[in-house]
Amino acid sequence: MSKALGEFEIIRNYFARAPQGEGVALGIGDDCALLQAPPSGQLATSMDTLVAGRHFPADADPAMIASRALRVNISDLAAMNASPLWFTLALTLPSSDAVWLKKFAAGLLETAGQFGISLVGGDTTAGPLSITIQVIGHTQKPLRRDGASPGDSIYVSGPLGAAAAALPVVLAEREVSEAIRREAEQVYYFPEPQLTTATAIGKFATSALDISDGLLGDLIHICEASGVAAEVNLDALPIAPLVHQLAADNAIELAACGGDDYQLCFTVPEAAAGQINQLDLAAVPIGRLVQGEPQVRCSYRGRPWVAPSPGYRHF
Repeated sequence: MSKALGEFEIIRNYFARAPQGEGVALGIGDDCALLQAPPSGQLATSMDTLVAGRHFPADADPAMIASRALRVNISDLAAMNASPLWFTLALTLPSSDAVWLKKFAAGLLETAGQFGISLVGGDTTAGPLSITIQVIGHTQKPLRRDGASPGDSIYVSGPLGAAAAALPVVLAEREVSEAIRREAEQVYYFPEPQLTTATAIGKFATSALDISDGLLGDLIHICEASGVAAEVNLDALPIAPLVHQLAADNAIELAACGGDDYQLCFTVPEAAAGQINQLDLAAVPIGRLVQGEPQVRCSYRGRPWVAPSPGYRHF
């Protein structure tokens, strides 16, 4: 059994040497970090908590847990068309296991390096395993949920349903081939924040959010914030290949309602739709916004379609 470490040993051994990027005047090791904000634009900040047994299996590879935890937070920055700058980590641990911590820190800092975001502080305490990450980014043209209008086209940035289809495999509730298991773990633990897409659509889009709780469950937030209704053609949904391999009979439901894909849902004025289609993106139009009380109406194969569930809910 590995030696138990104290709080300050954990910080010093695994996190204090994290590379410090642009704008970090003072990073880990003092009461606060000192950060120099860019001279123009706005800062965007978001925070998520991931709890063992609810958001990831407690016995999963620590490096994969770390990667997922940071990536889903960076996805919030992408939804706002913000570039990643800094993040903080609050880590609650049932024990200070040096082997677990080494793997977790390696996965976290590798992911941070991939996205150019610097760890600048946080906290460590004892308790049931949970990970809270706060990210801070910078945007010159934020994408919000309240800018959409009737007539706007609705897009998704890429294939949907893969993470929901992968979940039973990740939870070891279903036996599959080794190749399928690796693919399922890849889509679940390594979602790709759509930063490039956000930059490309920033000058055209009227609203955006990332799809964390399911397309239909998240799209209603744009409708409510913008005071519009949505009409979605489910026949147009891009469905991830893994869905057809694992859950072909429920493909539409998983693509429409399944969460954790972290693609973007965004809206574009009709006049700019042609420009979006000319971009080198995987984005697909799936419907339009109309006047009316905030709601999402769906059709599938020419008939109305009602979601069996509205999407993931925390409570």
